[in-house]
Amino acid sequence: MNVYQYNERHEELIKLVREIKPDILLTIESNQAWEDAMIEIEEEYPNFKKVALENTYGIHFYTKLYVNYMKVNYFIADDLPSIEASLVIENGTSFTFFGIHPPPPSPTEEDNSRERDGELLSIGKKVKETKGPVIVVGDFNNVAWAKSSILFRKTSELIDPRIGRGFIATYHAKYRLLRFPIDLFFHSTDIFMEDFKTLRNIGSDHLPLFCKFFINQTEGSQKEEMETLEEGEEEEVEEMIEDGINEESDRPVAASE
Repeated sequence: MNVYQYNERHEELIKLVREIKPDILLTIESNQAWEDAMIEIEEEYPNFKKVALENTYGIHFYTKLYVNYMKVNYFIADDLPSIEASLVIENGTSFTFFGIHPPPPSPTEEDNSRERDGELLSIGKKVKETKGPVIVVGDFNNVAWAKSSILFRKTSELIDPRIGRGFIATYHAKYRLLRFPIDLFFHSTDIFMEDFKTLRNIGSDHLPLFCKFFINQTEGSQKEEMETLEEGEEEEVEEMIEDGINEESDRPVAASE
């Protein structure tokens, strides 16, 4: 859920969480005000990782599940955090959850997409190295059919559950006819979707994205849906990651006396 940092309707999220009762909650653009408000659910979600920022890249992760580990990653820039967590379901199966929010290309953010693409593809490589079931979810600031999203899917070797289900668009929440899927969800072949949809608006410019899934490591019937990098694309991925790192190093540094 991208809550929109300046949205003050904190109680709407709390109400929705208590109604849906998810096992995992990821919030994006959550600053200190949102963190303070979400203290109210910590009794129900005893495992959490909080990164409250005022630059619209705050991120908070809450879960009821048993946790092997939780950590914050910074793949491209030290002000662009993402969450990584190893979680355990009731039958003892572990899976890895990545929650991400790369920067959008826009006049008020980044003047090009290099940092976003570099972040996405760095995470894609990390995912491919991760053993066991994997989920990646977040505000990608990118539609699923964009080049870097396709390269992310191929690099990570994950499945896009939107395929065959329609747009399931989340942004902009106020404009039904001008709404795009930029809050995305990808999963490994041993994770199966039971439900995948948007939820009601809580005052943000994004709609919440909800997914219900189960893990079956023996069935493996989705492997034909997995795509891999084609000839020449691996080099392209490495170049895009390098461009993202260089873009970050070239950022102007603000100074004061």
